Amino acid sequence: MSRQVIVIAECPALQQNITIGPHRLRADEPITFGGTDAGPDPYEFLLAALGACTGITVCMYAERKNWPLAGVQVQLAHSKIHAEDCADCETRPRTLDRIDLTISFTGKLSTDQLQRLGEIANRCPVHRTLSPQVQIHTSLV
Repeated sequence: MSRQVIVIAECPALQQNITIGPHRLRADEPITFGGTDAGPDPYEFLLAALGACTGITVCMYAERKNWPLAGVQVQLAHSKIHAEDCADCETRPRTLDRIDLTISFTGKLSTDQLQRLGEIANRCPVHRTLSPQVQIHTSLV
């Protein structure tokens, strides 16, 4: 089970203080969106989570297989794209979220090993969480 994440806002500023176990992080919006850029924005944290999970997953897999994987670099970008041919556009958003993920591996790996690591990267837990429709249940206390 994951540790509880607590986020406390400093209103009216947009800075968010995040506590995860012993770790302290800060989120904010860029200056162009009314923040002070005191930390990554929420989408950057989301990308970091996906990138970290991807790297961890392929490293663990390669280690189990005793493959000579020396390193992994994951580059990510988020964008909104127009939903082409949207059948539900009257009731659903007309844009979709898109994450572009580029992975590079270092080490003396065969073509088959590289291909398999690419497949494994798409099976990391965060990728699996984000790929289907995510249900978020909000409660007020």
